[in-house]
Amino acid sequence: MEYNFPLLLDNPRAWRTYLGGRLLDALHGNPAGEDSHFPEEWILSVVAARNAGREHLTEEGLSRLAETGATLKQMIEADPAALLGSAHAARSGAELGVLVKLIDSAERLAVQVHPNRQKAMELFSSPYGKTECWHILGGREIDGQKPYVYLGFREGITREIWKKLFERQDIQGMLGCLYRYEVNPGNTILIEGGVPHAIGAGCFLAEIQEPTDYTIRVERTTPSGYQVADSMCHQGLGFETMFECFDYTPMTRSQVQSRWFIPAITLRQGAGGSVKTLIGYNSTPFFRMDEIRVNQTLTVDGGERFSGLYVLEGQGTMAANGRSAPVKKAQQYFVPAGAGSLTFTAEPENPLRLLHCFGAEI
Repeated sequence: MEYNFPLLLDNPRAWRTYLGGRLLDALHGNPAGEDSHFPEEWILSVVAARNAGREHLTEEGLSRLAETGATLKQMIEADPAALLGSAHAARSGAELGVLVKLIDSAERLAVQVHPNRQKAMELFSSPYGKTECWHILGGREIDGQKPYVYLGFREGITREIWKKLFERQDIQGMLGCLYRYEVNPGNTILIEGGVPHAIGAGCFLAEIQEPTDYTIRVERTTPSGYQVADSMCHQGLGFETMFECFDYTPMTRSQVQSRWFIPAITLRQGAGGSVKTLIGYNSTPFFRMDEIRVNQTLTVDGGERFSGLYVLEGQGTMAANGRSAPVKKAQQYFVPAGAGSLTFTAEPENPLRLLHCFGAEI
């Protein structure tokens, strides 16, 4: 079967230990939505969420085709070359290699870390770690505080110091070991495997990451009082081995900011619209994310590779290979490798803004 046009996906939400999601509801046209334990919408997802007590929900978080209800994972496994491209399939089979999320946090997330690829293979027998990247879309003030993140160890933090703080559950002590940054719409932050971090309350962001859900948490209770199961802390590694996932390399505040706050690169700009790379292969080989803005008509060449689209704003049409379809805010699409160039046309007074997401560098 030939796949040469983007496939409309559903909008799966995933259960998490923290509260949020009201801004996701608003994005989908429900301004009366409430924060809950479903603060994330997953995009291009062939990975199920890992949650203690919800192991029976083996497909939670998986993307499905809006038309048939089949999972994207099933579809790719049936014909990886047609959907992912022959070069990608020859190298990685049916592995997508990337996962994208929209995250709306009503509370600070637990301080956490994800393994890099070396540790993921060593400890989880996984070829993928969980290097990720946040692009700040917006947010809200919570308890009078602007959106913020924690990122990276301050100088002088050792495994022994960090482990003792965990054992005492000295939350303020742990937060004091990390650098805190206020964030604004447009900021893009790379979080490499091994780097401790936490999304702060009030952040609304897009996250692109390696396709795993390995999250080591060092807080036994979330800020809102949810008791975190042992397995959700150490992910089956145990309370000793989990500390191997952290990178204790000392860095100054300016070094952290210089290394992991990524400036956008404008690729094209004109009357029809613009394309910017928010995170590119010059920063990480694991994924890429562009922002497309369409004022009138704009053609984007995706190359002979798969990608994903999320419509953040606006309404219009999308055309490829002699076909066209309407597009509107809050839709997400899987773009097969055979789709080639995509032409977007925005409705008058309703410009389009999209995220265009790619897997690993070919």
